[in-house]
Amino acid sequence: MKPERQAERSVEMTLGQLRKLDAPAAPSQPTPLTLEDLYRAHRMRLIRLAILLVDEQATAEDVVQEAFAGLYRNWGKLRDGAAAVGYLRTAVVNGSRSVLRRRKTAREYNPPHQVNARSAESLAMLSAEHQAVVGALGQLPPRQREVLVLRYYGGLTEAEIAEATGISKGTVKSTASRALEALQQILNASR
Repeated sequence: MKPERQAERSVEMTLGQLRKLDAPAAPSQPTPLTLEDLYRAHRMRLIRLAILLVDEQATAEDVVQEAFAGLYRNWGKLRDGAAAVGYLRTAVVNGSRSVLRRRKTAREYNPPHQVNARSAESLAMLSAEHQAVVGALGQLPPRQREVLVLRYYGGLTEAEIAEATGISKGTVKSTASRALEALQQILNASR
């Protein structure tokens, strides 16, 4: 198996497992109609998405809270209920980017420190191989991590990833390819 394909399979299995763990229960109503319904149905999945992007649970929760606050402020401007989930996903990606930019700026002035704030439950539910993949994801550049997380955890198409991240579909494809190559190198180096 090609190294790139092996990395893709590892990412797909790991983030697919997380997606199954976070899958919302079958809705009792077709589409959430209120902000409270949206919060109940999507909060945990959005937090997991943010954790995979910013690698810190408390910060991820803040990003998601800000996304919901932004949705509340713009609730009257939404074209339909389905657009709310897309709005939230985009807001989480953009909020995560802002956090990473601020973190980078802060690190220029202070020596960086490693904090792994993942919950014990989330790591305990993953095998050692899956933990290695999640650790390797944390070593990728932010855009590469975003694309892989949105693809394999978020289950988004290239077009949806392009929309959520504000980059072209071609850039999504090339970024994913480079990310999988880099991930395979990280995984091989850790073995």
